[in-house]
Amino acid sequence: LTPELLPMIMTVSLARGAQRMASAKVVVKRLSAIHDLGEMDVLCTDKTGTLTEARITLVGHPGIDGEDDDRVAELAAVNALFETGLKSPLDEALLTHMTGRPLDDWFKLDERPFDFERRRVSVLAERGGERMEIVKGAPETMLALCGQAQGRSGNRVAIDAAMRARLSALHDERAAQGLRLLGVAWKPAPDQQSIGETDEDGLIFAGYCVFVDPPKASAADAVARLEAAGIRIKVISGDAGPVVQHLVASLALPVEGLLTGEEIGRLDDAALAARVDDVDLFARVTPDQKVRVVRALRARGHTVGFMGDGINDAPAIHAADVGLSVDGATDVAREAADMILLAPDLVVLADGVIEGRRTYANIMKYIRMGTSSNFGNMLTMALASLVLPFLPLTAVQVLLNNLLYDLSQIGIPFDSADADDLARPRGWDMAGLVRFTAIMGPLSSLFDIATFALLLNVFHVDVATFRSAWFIESMATQILVVFVIRTVRPAWTGRANPALAITAAGGLLAALALPFLPFARVLGFAPPSGMVVGAVALLVVIYLAFAEAVKRPVLRRGVSLETSRPERFASR
Repeated sequence: LTPELLPMIMTVSLARGAQRMASAKVVVKRLSAIHDLGEMDVLCTDKTGTLTEARITLVGHPGIDGEDDDRVAELAAVNALFETGLKSPLDEALLTHMTGRPLDDWFKLDERPFDFERRRVSVLAERGGERMEIVKGAPETMLALCGQAQGRSGNRVAIDAAMRARLSALHDERAAQGLRLLGVAWKPAPDQQSIGETDEDGLIFAGYCVFVDPPKASAADAVARLEAAGIRIKVISGDAGPVVQHLVASLALPVEGLLTGEEIGRLDDAALAARVDDVDLFARVTPDQKVRVVRALRARGHTVGFMGDGINDAPAIHAADVGLSVDGATDVAREAADMILLAPDLVVLADGVIEGRRTYANIMKYIRMGTSSNFGNMLTMALASLVLPFLPLTAVQVLLNNLLYDLSQIGIPFDSADADDLARPRGWDMAGLVRFTAIMGPLSSLFDIATFALLLNVFHVDVATFRSAWFIESMATQILVVFVIRTVRPAWTGRANPALAITAAGGLLAALALPFLPFARVLGFAPPSGMVVGAVALLVVIYLAFAEAVKRPVLRRGVSLETSRPERFASR
């Protein structure tokens, strides 16, 4: 039953899809990911660069009194200057802010790099004989390590409950405005030569560095397009919850629920899987937690895409059904991705999704027609062997039939697709394929048997002419029915791609011409009369009319991916 040219048709379809997606600024690294992209019904994405402009700027550096303190910015910039490895956009913003205020008199002695468990980076630096350990990181983490705070006057005060509440309120106020914050702390280290695991406590809190990353103007429309296409957006970010909530509110994105990394840490995999469908925002998550969210969504039956650009995103990119990155991403993220967007914009991704669905629709056209025609021919040959004293087609003629038919379909990858096929995610519908084959195969066999009866009982043809006539009828019904079932709409309302029309016409002309060629008898053919050809043509027209009449219920859609989701999502 397997169509002989299925590997070629699939490869050509996927390659054509990759070519179209390249024109839509999506580079495909794994061809089979094109179908996965079309089937994707959940997209997990970080906010930086996709929902925001990725133009991070330092807009404040308040001390413990809430007013900007230059010492806070200087300490944070020294930390960023001496941090090795790939600098974050926040580091770049700090160093840009200090342009014109040189830090040449600072010297680095040691460093403890950033990691996603500690959420901070520490450097041991010295200036003018004064040696200190400078630490910056997630505000809640920094406050937990500090026992004192220092104001702009230089006086140190103990961080009691009241002071901690004021500092937390200052953080929450800025975060609620959509601003990202880093906590900055330090401590004297006159005799310290390196930074050990126990050297990061007893710090003195200096203040916050406050950053802004403007929302991307195109993000709301892009998300709306993806939502309309049946793709649910989930924002997975390392930023604080209020920052993420402010961003999605400013873009009026249709999202619900919030889970923090701390809450995820308290859930086992089963509990997380029970929650992920109802939550669209994930804040303060670690790389491992991003992977857990992706796997939980997959466990719920979703086809998941993950879009990220940092080293911390690589594990989740690899774990997703469709790993997505951008041209300016880190090498590790690009290596883990199945596709790379040449522009960090969800609009580009929305265009790529449409191409993925078009590619899948065209592959399914060939599989449906190939399996049904092969099944119909098998059924006809089996029934004919019970009543005919000869084979309806010789082995060579059967192979020739299959070869010409498959070659006539190589234009399918260039065809268009119905709007319904592009509107929603589509998975491999094996039940629908079996239903199609079980109905259309016997339908073609019914007309094959009618052809046999006509040739033997009306025209009384010999064996060679019988084989020629059935070869023509079989080829015509197989090739022409593609124009009927390529769309669920009436066949005459849509126009096939010229490439498909040309290859189909070429296959049909070859089939019509073969019995009349000088070497036809070598293949076991004899030229049929004009009356026989006319009668066969009439049967083909009637068959196509029947196929048009039954195709709508045969091609009816199964349960779409989106109908299995909660009702609240279908109504959004």
